[in-house]
Amino acid sequence: MDLSIIIVSWNVKDKLRENLRALFASSGDFKFEVFVVDNNSGDGSATMVRAEFPTVRLITNDDNFGFAKANNQAIRQASGRFILLLNPDMRVRPDTLDNILNWTKENPAATVTGCRLVNEKGEIVRQVRRFPKFLNQLLITLKVPHLIPSAVNKYLMADFDYFKVAKVDSIRGAFFLINCESYKKISGLDQPLLDERYFIWFEEVDFCREVYKLGGEVWYTPAAECLDYVGASFNQVKRGQTQKYFSESMLKYFQKWGKKWEYFILKIAWGIIRVLI
Repeated sequence: MDLSIIIVSWNVKDKLRENLRALFASSGDFKFEVFVVDNNSGDGSATMVRAEFPTVRLITNDDNFGFAKANNQAIRQASGRFILLLNPDMRVRPDTLDNILNWTKENPAATVTGCRLVNEKGEIVRQVRRFPKFLNQLLITLKVPHLIPSAVNKYLMADFDYFKVAKVDSIRGAFFLINCESYKKISGLDQPLLDERYFIWFEEVDFCREVYKLGGEVWYTPAAECLDYVGASFNQVKRGQTQKYFSESMLKYFQKWGKKWEYFILKIAWGIIRVLI
């Protein structure tokens, strides 16, 4: 099997249908399998997948397990040389998969690869980030970028050229291609599992950081393009809850990768923000 595509879905039935239709309309000489992990959707997503896409390997959860744990459920069953983590609110072009696979096969040093993402208006979705550091995450916690957007330009790589290939720190988990052979070579592990301590957010950054720690590389290439509807699932979640998910994941990231004082200051800052907002 050349490619295993894993989609973790929650209450985005219509976008998921579009996504799957586009995947199965892909062109190219390669074999792929598709997993859908449904995180206890209440909109009939699982029923739709069973009825309309019988070849999809469907995993249904009786609760929302979050992004990392749900992806790992499918990763443990995947047989592809490459694994693509794909958000449900994405739509590949007919040549997206063929182009990204061809590029990755020609660049085996890339353990993780991301492609160019565009929104419905054809605008670039800016997804490349430097690894989080204490100061930029403190500024984000304190909402400073709402007043001074340029305060986190370096972290967000505001000057990044999305029309050029580049080795990067991390890419967005919406379209996240893993070279399993490369990952096994640097880690000794058969399965490129995500860290399940993250419910949502920071899990892809964490994985990229692990890749670099082990001696691998993360690359961005414009050789392939994918339409990104950007946050269809999150639009259903109340702002307070999304902030809770984000803050918890940030703190877990710094608990794992940062200094103790960085973790404790960020924890205090989030506590203050919750009281004030």
